[in-house]
Order: sequence, then structure tokens, then C-alpha cells
Amino acid sequence: MARRMIRRQLRRFWPDVAGMRVLGLGFATPYLRPFLAEAERVMAVMPASQGVLPWPPEGPGLVVLADETELPLPDRSVDRIVLVHAVEATEQVRGMMREVWRVLADGGRVIIVAPNRRGIWARLDRTPFGQGRPYTTGQLARMLRDCMFTPVASAGALFMPPTTSRVLLRSAPAVEELGRRWFETIAGVTVVEATKQIYAGSSLRGARARRGYVPVPQGF
Repeated sequence: MARRMIRRQLRRFWPDVAGMRVLGLGFATPYLRPFLAEAERVMAVMPASQGVLPWPPEGPGLVVLADETELPLPDRSVDRIVLVHAVEATEQVRGMMREVWRVLADGGRVIIVAPNRRGIWARLDRTPFGQGRPYTTGQLARMLRDCMFTPVASAGALFMPPTTSRVLLRSAPAVEELGRRWFETIAGVTVVEATKQIYAGSSLRGARARRGYVPVPQGF
């Protein structure tokens, strides 16, 4: 149910990704499936510190294990990027967001899904969003601006408290709609969409030397 509610918000922001290249960063694979039949290409990068799981279960694998600060993708090669279990889990937020900026196409958009500091989901270790650093919407917006993105929209999701009760779960869609209208500040997760600041590109040049590898003669 949590996956379904977050997917719903993603679709509100991106109702049509036909012909686009979509990237998930962090642990985003549960939320990428709706884009598989529509986008030109869907792929996922899972940070090396987090580990990797095969996805999707059918067909060729679309997941790669990589350092979140060194994405194995060309500049401006992706149209849409979804970050889930990413900003709250990494110790290198700026380095990761710099890479997101680099691989995002001009005019591309990024969505961050992060635990809401004011919500109950971030307060319980047993929930998927109970680990790492939670954020408020304002904190995410400031972080995005500092990393050369412009926030354009935000929303909340997971207004239903974490529960396994089938009775309560059946009412989740109604609770989500009520929370979205009247109780945005207590959402379990914050969803923020942003665009890439094109004019900020010059500040990236030379900001960080990318790691290179050279062959070592035998015997060294």
C-alpha cells in the first residue's frame, strides 16, 4: 500500500514519460515499474554502500551497482530521475546531487522522495522510511537550490500510519486524499520535484576530478 501511494504521487507529477529515459537512484525500483512500458528506457542505480538487488524479475536486468557520486552515465543522458532512499541514506548529499545534475538532460526533472521529519514514519525504525536523516519540505528545497536545482512542486504521501491491519489499509486511499488536502505537514514522506538550473553549469567545471584507472606493470 505504501508503494501504491507513493507511485500515485509520482504519476501526478509525471503523467506521461513516453520516449524519455528514466533513472532511479537509491532503492527506487519498487516505484519504477509504471514507467517500464512507457519510457524509452528505464534503469536503476543502487549505491555500493547499500547493495544491489536484481530487477525486474522478468527479462534483462536494469540495475547497476555504483558509487552515487560517480554515476556510470554520460553527461545529460537522462530525462527524469527519481531518488528514493537516497538523500536520507548517503553521507555525500552534495556529491550525489552534483552527479544527478551532470547526467540530467537540459530541461530534465528530478523527484526526491524522503522521510518527512514531522511524520510518524520517520520515527519508527521498523518502517522503510525510519532510517537515515529525515527532511522537511523546506530543507529539501534549500538543499536542491544549493545543488543548482529549482524546486517547482511538492506534495506529501503516506498519511496512513504504519499498520498491518487490513481494515485500516482498505481505507488508505481515502486517508491519503484527506491528508493531501488538509494535513500536508504530517505526511510520512515528502515528495519534491525540481528542474535543473542550466545557467549554473559553469560552476561545475573543474569542481571535482573524476577518478581514473591506469594499468600497473606486473610486479608492482
